[in-house]
Amino acid sequence: MKKACDVLVVGAGPVGLTLANLLGQQGIDVLVVEREHELVDYPRAVGIDDEALRAMQTAGLVEDVLPHTIPDQKIYMINGAGAILSEVDPTTREFGWPRRNGFVQPLVDRVLLAGLDRFPDTAVHFGTEVVDLTEDAGGVVAALADGGTVRARYVVAAEGGSSPTRKRLGISFEGETRPTDGIVIDVANDPIGTPHAVFGGDPARSYASIALPHGIRRWEFTLFEHEGEADVEDDAFVFGLLAPHVPDPSRLDIIRRRVYRHHARVAGRFRHGRIFLAGDAAHVMPVVGGQGWNSGIRDAFNLGWKLAAVVKGLADDALLDTYETERLGHVTQMVAVSLQMAKEMTDHDPEKAAERDRVAASRTPEEREAQKRQAFKPQPKFDRGVVVHTPLPVSKSLPVRDVPRLAGSIFPQPTATDADGVEMLLDDATGQGWRVLTWNNDPTAFLSAASRAALDRFGARLVQVVPKTQLPWAGKRATAGVTVVGDLGGEASLQAWFDARPVGAVVLRPDHVIAAECLTQELDDVVTRVLEAACAV
Repeated sequence: MKKACDVLVVGAGPVGLTLANLLGQQGIDVLVVEREHELVDYPRAVGIDDEALRAMQTAGLVEDVLPHTIPDQKIYMINGAGAILSEVDPTTREFGWPRRNGFVQPLVDRVLLAGLDRFPDTAVHFGTEVVDLTEDAGGVVAALADGGTVRARYVVAAEGGSSPTRKRLGISFEGETRPTDGIVIDVANDPIGTPHAVFGGDPARSYASIALPHGIRRWEFTLFEHEGEADVEDDAFVFGLLAPHVPDPSRLDIIRRRVYRHHARVAGRFRHGRIFLAGDAAHVMPVVGGQGWNSGIRDAFNLGWKLAAVVKGLADDALLDTYETERLGHVTQMVAVSLQMAKEMTDHDPEKAAERDRVAASRTPEEREAQKRQAFKPQPKFDRGVVVHTPLPVSKSLPVRDVPRLAGSIFPQPTATDADGVEMLLDDATGQGWRVLTWNNDPTAFLSAASRAALDRFGARLVQVVPKTQLPWAGKRATAGVTVVGDLGGEASLQAWFDARPVGAVVLRPDHVIAAECLTQELDDVVTRVLEAACAV
């Protein structure tokens, strides 16, 4: 095992493995250590969203992940009588992928692990436990249980909600833990056979029934205070839970049964010197919202490009402060939403459940539609960090409209074409990493030589987007170093996006967040400000 590395990742779960893949793409020397002797083989998370799939696309692994998903999985929230309280069925593709997908986590974890084989400077060691971390001016020394040590410039602790690293650092983990546990039962050869998921807010006992890929079905039931591990091992007890759901529970092919606890907690800090917390080590939330796994992937996506820039000497260490600045607020929102959903669907007070049902029945069609398209899910939107907020342009060439400024939010990913006219998702057409994207213009006409040189150091791509009809003309006349992309038009196109906003250029970060938006003539100044925000050196 290597004795030194750029980044030591503690924990070979989905967050640690995703981060290692993203760093490996950048040529960073990474070591992942995991206390257990193999990947966890039982399903935990069951939902992967569009943002996470876009991260998998960025990591070059999405085609291997997709076979283990159920796209556009609908969710029904029902009451004890089976009446539908609300449904979640978002079918749009703002970021290029279905917004809700069922998935089998262990199989996706294996994809992430296998992905590391692509990188010669990335290694994984199982059965390796970190027992202490000592930081000095140049890095961190990790003491291992076997007496060995590893020196790293930075350490990312992604070893789960009980994170020994977080505890050793004395970082708080404020929030709440539900007083009762739950039981997860996974079954092969799905006896129901429908593709959707159901969350049952039954005051007698709340539950979830979720279809998963490859013929697996997940049931989750609330356990009461007098119930515990012994009951879970009792077939009669488990069959009793399942009896209202299937004709004959004794004939089920049960893969596993496990007890879990509902937590809603956020770490007080995500950074301590050269050590970072990510995933469940930094935040945990109830499973009802389906965002725990996805929130961890957002952590890895946000932190990965920043660590790579600092390790490569492209940015100052201060860039890493923006990880907590950007992620803490959003994940706190996500925990609150998940907790509220959990309380609504797992409350066993009959009067409160009846009030919930009355509120659901009184929703307007507009409110029901908002629930359906998942409007309750907070989207990342950064006010501070690596983001530059420009004032609303004043120009008689622009209509006066009250439109939200989108710097700090995620840029959409419609289908576009590459320079040869082949249709593909936008990120594939432009290439990954930093991008300066202009509508219909050659971006080099608006950038100084100094700005172009600075962008080139960051590996930024200059992208000229034109209507597909103009593609042959623009492609032949493109400036060296400019990627020309063809826009397909329509409601979800880039033309529609620019039509709706008083801007002609955007600067995109490697995690697809809009670092800045502006009129094309303002581009050079805005790029300078973005590089300053990114602590470029």
